[in-house]
Amino acid sequence: MANIIDVATEDKLQYQFYPVSSGHVQFKVRAANDAHIALTTGPQESEPIIEIFIGGWGNTKSVIRKNRAKPEVAETETNSILNGGEYRGFWVRWDGGIISAGREGESIPFISWSDPQPFPVGFVGVCTGWGASGSWKIEDGVEFNTPDKLEYVFGPVASGSLEFEYRGPHNCHVSLTSAPAEVDPMYEIILGGWDNTQSVIRHCRQKPDKVTVPTPGLMNPNEFKKFLVEWRCGRLTVRDRVSGDVLMEWVDPAPFPVTHFGIRTAWGARGAWRIKHFATGGEQILPPSAPAAAALFAPPPGYPGGPTPGYPGGPAFGGGQWVDASGGQVPPGAVLGGQDCSGEPLYVIRAQHEGAMLPGKLVASHGCAYVPWGGQEQGKPEYQVLVGGPNNWVSTSGSNVPPGAFPGGESEDGEPLFIGRVRHEGSVTTGKVQQSHGVCYISFGGQELGFPDYEVLMP
Repeated sequence: MANIIDVATEDKLQYQFYPVSSGHVQFKVRAANDAHIALTTGPQESEPIIEIFIGGWGNTKSVIRKNRAKPEVAETETNSILNGGEYRGFWVRWDGGIISAGREGESIPFISWSDPQPFPVGFVGVCTGWGASGSWKIEDGVEFNTPDKLEYVFGPVASGSLEFEYRGPHNCHVSLTSAPAEVDPMYEIILGGWDNTQSVIRHCRQKPDKVTVPTPGLMNPNEFKKFLVEWRCGRLTVRDRVSGDVLMEWVDPAPFPVTHFGIRTAWGARGAWRIKHFATGGEQILPPSAPAAAALFAPPPGYPGGPTPGYPGGPAFGGGQWVDASGGQVPPGAVLGGQDCSGEPLYVIRAQHEGAMLPGKLVASHGCAYVPWGGQEQGKPEYQVLVGGPNNWVSTSGSNVPPGAFPGGESEDGEPLFIGRVRHEGSVTTGKVQQSHGVCYISFGGQELGFPDYEVLMP
């Protein structure tokens, strides 16, 4: 069983790291340009570091760079090697100081370089930038191994679930955090602890434990045992993956967004892991370029000079375009607005409802978008996604919408609506700002909720 992680990267040159235990990594990536891979000794951007840029400079060439120094140590032309509408497969290898990258199915690399001062690679990082966001499927094809050491090895999460297998005598430890480090807030799940007699859920490394259950003989040093950890809206559940039985469950009254998981063993135990991290919902492949949205309504009253930037029929506002989508589709370059309490990313959308064009949120795993209206959360299988737009959020309150705020739609009465977001029950949720009401409305848990303090999207 391969170790597979599904990762979404923003148009933001910030690596997400996960551990590797062999001299190669295979992956598929869907991005318009600039798929960046980093090889490091630890889960952070620190030297020594080797970076492989695939499809950089407008998807025209690929390079290898060491320690962020120029000139590049290797460079080659790779016109149109990436595609924003489909996954392309690649591999990266490091062996005896030789760094190479190639296409899936091809044994000869398209770029390689011999490092005169090689270092041990313990982590691979991925990111996108320069106008591109990306979706990744990463596989290193071997098991993770953890020593008898109370030190977590971290990887990024892409949804509210973690499926894994563990082989070891006892003390299988899993952490869920908001960063690739042992920082609070933090959930810890200890399976087969205390000489394989009991299991616990711990919060912020504090005692007493939130849950303690007897689990004699749960672990086996000669057999992989399968587990599933799920977290959603503060409910943390640990299941036996074979039977489906709930081993432990706890509800956090103040949940936080989980962005990383960590694994470790200790107290005389060494462990072997098989980790399959997945996002819920099926992948939907889009054509290389999505059409711009057709005009759906006239500009709101009070906007001079005809169509307004950001509205259908007008030019892009701040570089953004509204793109038609449906069924959970996330077009390349979609603007990330926040994340659900499960950790799933939420994207900025708008949709028609009862004569209005309402900003809201896209939850891809649900196969639909949601908009707030009439006191309820309204599910919309067809919607428009903000693509290539800004991600500049400014805190404000009441009716104090900053001049020049990004326009997102209009109410059924013709009032302009803006794009806002709020933090609520462990989520960062996007919705509509209605200035005359002095609040930002979001859809959450089937309801329309209003908040006087919020962030508004600016160009």
